[in-house]
Amino acid sequence: MTFSNSLLHWYLQNKRDLPWRNTTNPYPIWLSEIMLQQTRVAQGMPYFHAFMEAFPTVFDLAKADEEQVLKLWQGLGYYSRARNMHKTAQIIAFELNGNFPNNYTDLLKLKGIGEYTAAAIASFAFNEVVPVVDGNVFRVLARYFDVETDIASSSAKKEFTALAKELIPNDNPALFNQAIMEFGALQCVPKNPNCGICIFNSSCAALQKKKVAELPVKLKKTKVTNRFFNYLLFLDNHNNTIINKRIDKGIWHNLYEFPVIESDEELNFETIENRIHEKYSNLGIVSVSKYNETQIIHKLSHQKLHINFYKVDVMLEITSNTPLDSLKNYPFPVVIYNFIEKYSI
Repeated sequence: MTFSNSLLHWYLQNKRDLPWRNTTNPYPIWLSEIMLQQTRVAQGMPYFHAFMEAFPTVFDLAKADEEQVLKLWQGLGYYSRARNMHKTAQIIAFELNGNFPNNYTDLLKLKGIGEYTAAAIASFAFNEVVPVVDGNVFRVLARYFDVETDIASSSAKKEFTALAKELIPNDNPALFNQAIMEFGALQCVPKNPNCGICIFNSSCAALQKKKVAELPVKLKKTKVTNRFFNYLLFLDNHNNTIINKRIDKGIWHNLYEFPVIESDEELNFETIENRIHEKYSNLGIVSVSKYNETQIIHKLSHQKLHINFYKVDVMLEITSNTPLDSLKNYPFPVVIYNFIEKYSI
């Protein structure tokens, strides 16, 4: 039995029943693919159902307010995915009459749709013979064929795509793409795969050469930047506070946050207190106290955020007038939302 046939046979016996697999409608397929970038299926599933309930069609998503989209997305991270998804929905709804492009080349032209997502939609919705190459596919092919190319290198995508193209059956591209991704997700997992029960244990080159743990090769290390955020929860006598929308490009664009003192190094309480008095003296500072005893660490792909929250009681009325009990209506980064929940703010 060939690699492809064995894989398809395994898939039909072991596949998970996922809602976006039971349709050729490109809208839910696209939603799921955008959500599952950088996200595990178990984490993404509730978001998928929430979005399909709130926005059953691409027209519903296109007409939605961006804040509503970001609020539903809260906790999935990589918020540019949600913003791009919203803009693409508007293009499909208002410029393309609700019709998704039906081929890989035209799908690639849409905002937020890269090579992998375009291949997934083109094959799953339109049965185009185009291979998907994601982390799971890199891993399966690198191990089975003993490919030592660094998957972080510029040439890797081209090499692995060419290899997948040789394997994908012309009469069933969608099933093959689903199968190889599922095989990487369930069987050929990154760490300590159970090769003893693997259908390929007599033909996998990495297993024969005892190289399973070494493949795929990924040499480029991501440089992580440390940032220190000191968030200030101002509070007047009417239980009003201050929040701002992050309008600068970068992390959390268009999400809300409390006023922040950011620094390149950790600041002690006295320094924070002095800066608050200097910058916000017009509010009549009464007292400053710290909420969290230990610093909160929030890791992003290229950044490590060191976060503290401070309560700042003020004498004068806060004119921006955001009541405390309305905070949960706004889209916040999940680390701030968790703080609001934890301290029942």
